[in-house]
Amino acid sequence: MKKSIVLIAFLSIVCKTNAQQNLTPETLWKLKRVTGVGISRDKKYVVYNVSTPNVEVNKSSSQKFYVSIEDGKTFPISNADSLVQDATISPDGKYQLSDESIKIKSIRGEDFYPSLDKSNVYIFDNLNNRHWDTWEDGKFDHVILTEIKNPTNKKDLMPGEPYDCPTKPFGGAEDYIWSTDGKQVVYVTKKKYGTDYAVSTNTDLYSYDLATGKTTNITEGMMGYDINPAFNKKNQLAWLSMKRDGYEADKQDIIVWNGVTKMNLTQQNDEIHVEGFKWSDDGSKIYFYAPIDGTLQLFEVNYPGLTKMMPVVKQITHGDFDINGIVGQSGNQLIVTRTDMNHAAELYKVDLTTGNMKPLTHVNDEMYANIKMSKVSKRMIKTTDGKDMLAWVIYPPDFDSTKKYPTLLYCQGGPQSALTQFYSFRWNFQLMAANGYIVIAPNRRGMPGHGTQWNESISKNWGGQVMRDYLSAIDDISKEYYVDTARRGCVGASYGGYSVFYLAGIHNNRFKSFIAHDGVFDLRSMFGTTEELWFVDWEFGGRYWEREKIDVQKGMIRNSPSEMVSKWNTPILIYQGGKDYRVPIEQGLQAFQAAQLRGIKSKLVYLPDENHWVLNAQNAMVWQHEFYKWLGETLK
Repeated sequence: MKKSIVLIAFLSIVCKTNAQQNLTPETLWKLKRVTGVGISRDKKYVVYNVSTPNVEVNKSSSQKFYVSIEDGKTFPISNADSLVQDATISPDGKYQLSDESIKIKSIRGEDFYPSLDKSNVYIFDNLNNRHWDTWEDGKFDHVILTEIKNPTNKKDLMPGEPYDCPTKPFGGAEDYIWSTDGKQVVYVTKKKYGTDYAVSTNTDLYSYDLATGKTTNITEGMMGYDINPAFNKKNQLAWLSMKRDGYEADKQDIIVWNGVTKMNLTQQNDEIHVEGFKWSDDGSKIYFYAPIDGTLQLFEVNYPGLTKMMPVVKQITHGDFDINGIVGQSGNQLIVTRTDMNHAAELYKVDLTTGNMKPLTHVNDEMYANIKMSKVSKRMIKTTDGKDMLAWVIYPPDFDSTKKYPTLLYCQGGPQSALTQFYSFRWNFQLMAANGYIVIAPNRRGMPGHGTQWNESISKNWGGQVMRDYLSAIDDISKEYYVDTARRGCVGASYGGYSVFYLAGIHNNRFKSFIAHDGVFDLRSMFGTTEELWFVDWEFGGRYWEREKIDVQKGMIRNSPSEMVSKWNTPILIYQGGKDYRVPIEQGLQAFQAAQLRGIKSKLVYLPDENHWVLNAQNAMVWQHEFYKWLGETLK
């Protein structure tokens, strides 16, 4: 009998293994995307949304569900409002917040010449004329207060102001909230216009008092980003804050204001760069997630209030995964979204005492059962200046250390964004590994989660130590027998694309192939065409015409990949979005033109309708197929 059981179990494993296939671009785009909506009023259920891409029709469909926190039973739902409190409605149920686009400025041709209403002309006398992927048209998003019983009774809380709330380009309904007592509306905006807007990161929180109609700047004198406001049950306000104007990658801390004093809860922890947070149900502490050691983990910090106690930060979860969203609390459990390099986002419940985690949704489990998983491991690398650098190594399914594999160095963007256990539907490490490539992804200089000094050392020195970090990573993994040193490639986007362009001039024949997506190629033209000028002002240290700033002038040359084209000698594939105003089109075109005139095997994939990302499903499929076609041609 025992032999029969063992045989059945063995056959089951064999059948399952045989049924599993390597991940493909087509399978990747069949995976569903899970996002948390909220916790039910009775704390028994979680509402979540499932988005399903359809490449054939080039669209996505979505469906909401709710799942029992206790037993995991799942049901579809048509109206989430029946379970989850609508945060836009005031506590007394009388008013609702929304946002509307309001025409404030004359910019279009017909604004100045009404009879020429078929003209297609924009007329600017100030900067911020375009942002992310749209041109300024004179309309601004404003917070609107509407009486629910009388919807015609509306009030614009920002009348006549040429400012946006939600903030552009990524703000949403989280940018305007009700106070717990319903007496005020707090909203986020940057009350700067034109050139002043383009050179500053100084967003502020404004409080609108319903009784008096008075608006007050809560964060007056706080010069960096102030975003993500949230009240606790005691009507105390928390938000995320950066200190320095113009520095978008400054240490991000949690500030709490009790109406009298402001307290920074995380400033004493050098490694902490908070990415998102939520108040505990009792309002005594805040749960947040932040990068640490190449992952995003869940933390808590107490709020001492007016006592003499100090805030204490405690890490709750540990492991090779990312906590990248907090949905809400149910008793001693926190509902979060979690990813790793083999798994897209799913909802998990976290025991707040032990940190133990259990999956709550299983949206993609059936798909995963048919996909071979990649081995992912940490590797510590000694840099040229004697530092220890963490890197992720992703191995092909069925990896055999006695065989040799082509290997890719992955260069992260940002430049100061964390490289953690994320799951991307474009830069997908699992897919790269499934195509037979080892991937090494280093946490090089400039990444949060390794201390402030490590994070800040990249600014004004893009082509310095960070490039030596990259070369240290590929050299270190190349010591292994299984790395085919004749078949090494280098890939990346944004600052990662910049890194590819730069390394193409200094790699000393390490690499046989390069792929860059929306990468910075020439610092002077980048400064002259990008839209968020605070970024280049800070990162370059000044402007190219400021001849008195000798270090800036030298840096523009030393750190510009365009200055090293004479040393390019390796095939390169270049992607460029037509609506990318962050790293505008001339960057990719210049790089491609240089490679062509150098006689280097090169290809340009132009995506006219894409911004800094690739969002269209069929465009994404073309992107993936061109990626692996190129590697197949150049890493033979």
